[in-house]
Amino acid sequence: MTGPRRELKTRQAGWAVALSRSLARIGVRPNTVSIASIGFAAMSGLAFVVTPDLHRDGRAAALTAAAAGIQLRLLCNLLDGMLAVEHGLQSKTGVLFNEVPDRIADSIILIAAGYAASDLPFTVTLGWAAALAAMLTAYVRVFAGSIGATQQFIGPMAKQHRMFTLTLVTLAAVGETLAGAPARAIGIGLAVIVAGSIVTAIRRSSRIVFEVNAR
Repeated sequence: MTGPRRELKTRQAGWAVALSRSLARIGVRPNTVSIASIGFAAMSGLAFVVTPDLHRDGRAAALTAAAAGIQLRLLCNLLDGMLAVEHGLQSKTGVLFNEVPDRIADSIILIAAGYAASDLPFTVTLGWAAALAAMLTAYVRVFAGSIGATQQFIGPMAKQHRMFTLTLVTLAAVGETLAGAPARAIGIGLAVIVAGSIVTAIRRSSRIVFEVNAR
């Protein structure tokens, strides 16, 4: 991985520094970690998709596994950058491996989340819409770089915000499931992600326009 990076305070955390150092020491490469993020996204997606077919305790366990998969995906996103930059393990294909797995992982998780509450109206549609809106925010950011403008990582629904929101509502859905109620929190969360992603794309686009016009 090379190129612009979003600011993350987590990179300075002691556990993150120690973990990235250990991975670098045993020869793990950033591109490998980037690909692993798709695996964790698939784990999360599978857990979401099977949720409606399970009984109460099984649903709660599947939703918990889905939330864990989201966080492990984010951990990979953190570590691939640290390995590439802090440990000097960049490769010529690093930018490609940094971007493409992210887009795949986003889509898997967001689309699958909609199917976790498929018995509720519009939730599946919201999952697909959230994936499309997330793709749009990334497209606007990367397009800025292609025309020589600054890549914008602002929110309110950048990647880490999307995944935090989805993790939070998934855990809320665990509580709903154990209480015998429908997992409405997931649908609400996906709606928030869709709306927030559209606002994010507009904000990023506006900054790009301002920067280009100011040249």
